[in-house]
Amino acid sequence: MKFNFLNRQNNVTVNHEGAKAYRLTPEMELYTAVVTTGLNDTAYEQSNQRLKRITALIAQCDPEFVARLAVYARAQMNLRSVPLVLSVELAKSVSGNTVVSRAISNVIQRADEITELLAYYQAANARTGTKKLNRLSKQVQKGLVASFNKFDEYQFAKYNRDTDVKLRDALFLVHPKAKDEAQQELFNKIAADKLATPYTWETELSALGRQKFATAAEKKQAVAAKWAELIASKKIGYMALMRNLRSILEADVPGYCIQMVCEYLSNEKAVAGSKQLPFRFLSAYRELKDLRSGYTSAILGALEDAVMQSAKNIKGFGYDTSVVIACDVSGSMQVPVSTRSSVKLYDIGLMLGMLLQSQCRNVTTGMFGDRWKAINMPSRNVLSNVMEYYRREGEVGYATNGYLVIEDLIAQRKKVDKVMLFTDVQMYDSGLFGNSVQNSWKRYKEMAPNAKLYLFDLAGHGNTPLDISRNDVYLIAGWSDKIFDLLYSLENAGNALDAIKDIEL
Repeated sequence: MKFNFLNRQNNVTVNHEGAKAYRLTPEMELYTAVVTTGLNDTAYEQSNQRLKRITALIAQCDPEFVARLAVYARAQMNLRSVPLVLSVELAKSVSGNTVVSRAISNVIQRADEITELLAYYQAANARTGTKKLNRLSKQVQKGLVASFNKFDEYQFAKYNRDTDVKLRDALFLVHPKAKDEAQQELFNKIAADKLATPYTWETELSALGRQKFATAAEKKQAVAAKWAELIASKKIGYMALMRNLRSILEADVPGYCIQMVCEYLSNEKAVAGSKQLPFRFLSAYRELKDLRSGYTSAILGALEDAVMQSAKNIKGFGYDTSVVIACDVSGSMQVPVSTRSSVKLYDIGLMLGMLLQSQCRNVTTGMFGDRWKAINMPSRNVLSNVMEYYRREGEVGYATNGYLVIEDLIAQRKKVDKVMLFTDVQMYDSGLFGNSVQNSWKRYKEMAPNAKLYLFDLAGHGNTPLDISRNDVYLIAGWSDKIFDLLYSLENAGNALDAIKDIEL
């Protein structure tokens, strides 16, 4: 069977709303859970429940698949915490398997991820006492040895923080072998805690904050000058720049600095290299939208340009391809993606939907809750489109009647090529009349036999409202714009798990 994602043994279940649903295979369930989690609370699961489910699923899956999924989540989906969790939990379940060290060496892409992995290893193994990390899995150690050889002094110093597990602790525990004299000298500096202070916006502004100023105006002038220096140095990372846009505007930096910021934000190579999840742009846009500065509009425009750069490689949506994009705005989508974020699943669904819409030429977009409502939007203004949808929150109610999207097509006798639902897939019939996405889709396929239905799972609860092994129904999960690369591969005889299985360790 071409898309065998369903668990064929007792696969019928109910979703969190009590509607009929289908269980996924352990591999597919693990994939959807991993790429849709910040290990935070969701509407139906507490973060520790999600972690327990991921851990249980790891034990049911092939170790090679788990390792590749960890690398896929880090390298393709641009997630940071959950790949570390997968690596550690894999080490617990398959002691001595070299797949663990290969996964870790590929997952760790920043120097601070060495200490973050060890901090989770410490917690996951319930280590207590003064030497919580005195026993380390050999394969974990081997993977970390390879990771220590990746970074230079600046990268180590940039992330040399006073955390529970410090970089110095990690060095003494892992005992990496230096590849040359220069690296041995670097390891000696880590051991002696004498790494050179890196030139970063944090260190520079921190040093400025310790200075004494005669007046508030003098301090403000110094802060503006420091931001101008930092921007001109071109040493501020993309994410750091996005997080500090408000501070930069409030510092009243010169116009040439704003121009440099806008050019960097919208630069195609910078956007690609930043590996930002799409909702990060939305967070920055929302933070600045009401800021009273003469340069606010320029920055908002640059953020819109940046988003368009990230969307420009979405393939397969010309004038001859008719598409329906429907965003779930139900109550269960009103959940933050992490405890420290104001971004919700609601936002991610709208953001991904508007990204896709920006590259479609024959498209109907809208949102569904109690009702389905088509809302036409311009193709270019992705972020402002999301904000407009957000402004209309509550307009269609808070149920999850996704079947109405398809029923509307049936009522119009309208044949389309692709129907895209961005949702937590916990769909049901709030009217209790027995309607379902599955029944509606079956009827629609009789009318439009070439149509395809794509479920973009944004929550990863482990079930689906349709049998996705038949009737041209596809399941894709994740929060990254990279899901559109996966969408393209689905249409070229691949599937979601094939992309993971192709990852090299």
